Amino acid sequence: MLIVQKLLILLLSLWCVITGTFVLMHSIPGDPFIGEQNIPPEILQSLFSHYGLDQPLIVQYGKYINGILHGDLGVSIIYQGRKVTDFILEGFPASFQLGTQALLFAVPAGILIGTLAAMKRNRWQDKMAMFITTLGISVPNFVMASLLQWLFSMKIHLFPVARMESFAHTILPTIALSALPIAFIARLVRTNLVEVLQQDYITTALSKGLPLFLVSIRHGLKNALLPTIAYLGPVASQIMTGSFMIERIFAIPGLGQWMIYSIAARDYPMIIGLTIFFSSFMMITIFLVDILYTILDPRIQKSSYA
Repeated sequence: MLIVQKLLILLLSLWCVITGTFVLMHSIPGDPFIGEQNIPPEILQSLFSHYGLDQPLIVQYGKYINGILHGDLGVSIIYQGRKVTDFILEGFPASFQLGTQALLFAVPAGILIGTLAAMKRNRWQDKMAMFITTLGISVPNFVMASLLQWLFSMKIHLFPVARMESFAHTILPTIALSALPIAFIARLVRTNLVEVLQQDYITTALSKGLPLFLVSIRHGLKNALLPTIAYLGPVASQIMTGSFMIERIFAIPGLGQWMIYSIAARDYPMIIGLTIFFSSFMMITIFLVDILYTILDPRIQKSSYA
């Protein structure tokens, strides 16, 4: 029953995103052809008619919803003849690869830092870990990316500056993209593990002479990771669909570049289609993480029927 409720919420949320994005985009002053000053009025009217922009908004909305139900996100206005799904199929693999690498790096690194900080609470190791995570949260990822490029590419010449031609090209953007998730995960693990380590069953295990590290890993970390799993939904969807600024700085041919170009060109089908794709991916990921969280903690399932 809980899964059905979450699925209905997911569908309702998707509809709200589609409708809200459609209305907002068509409410912005101007049109996709506003930069073409020398187009004769007759040709401009023909373009509006060709793309259906001269029809009432409710008619355009109905046609767009019908297209989405049939798996059609529309055709780009600026890049004529190319469907929005073509751009997604072209750019998503690069964004997905970069995001997957960042996620696989961020989760264990964040858990490790948070665990060590909790075990060394109020010592220099804990303070150093919190200082590093504060930097990770405070420094914007585009600043982090620029610093990494300057240090490891221009000064040390250890990694390539940009592009995505080999695994070495992905290391710096992966680090830049994972800095914020590492900081959040480390802080979540540290906060929850400190609380768990104060529980009676942990104190009992320690009184039997078991090492703190073993108790923390075997008994404490399992319960401390549950709140962290809930955070993985939005962060996973965010970094796996790519960061616009990271992809721009490192010249990665992902979805971020198409989103930036389409916004600058007022390409309505591209903007709406990519927004729907990003939102759908995020909501589905959060939905799957919620299901995983329910499986790992059955108390949530029971509380929903209380």
